[in-house]
Amino acid sequence: MSHSHIDVPALASEACPVSEVLDHVSGKWSIGILVAAAQGPVRFTELERSIRGISRRMLTLKLRRLERDGLLTRTVYPTVPPKVEYTLTEMARELHESLLTLTGWATRHRSAIAAAQAEYDSRPD
Repeated sequence: MSHSHIDVPALASEACPVSEVLDHVSGKWSIGILVAAAQGPVRFTELERSIRGISRRMLTLKLRRLERDGLLTRTVYPTVPPKVEYTLTEMARELHESLLTLTGWATRHRSAIAAAQAEYDSRPD
C-alpha cells in the first residue's frame, strides 16, 4: 500500500502569498475601500468621508497597498488640482462578490454563532 507524501513546507510556502493578500484585504479599512470602489470610480475625498474613523495617512497607505496588490487602479486626470480616481480591477470585482457572499453568510448565521458562543462561555471549566 503506498502512502502519498504531503510536502508541508511546499504547502506552507504556497499559502504565504494567500495569507499576505488576505491580511491586506480583510481589515476593516480595506473592506470599506473595496465596497466603496465597487460602486464605480471613487475619489480620495469620497473615500475619506464614507469610511468613518480612517485617517488620511491610513487611507493613503491602504490605497497604495490595494493598488500594489493589483486590486485597485489609480487614475490621475491632468486637471488643476489633479483629479484622482480609484476603481476596482477585474480581480477585485471577483473578490467583492466573494465578500458579499461572506457577508451574507455572516448575517444569516449571526444568531447561531452568538448562541454557540453563549453556550460555550457558560460551560464549567
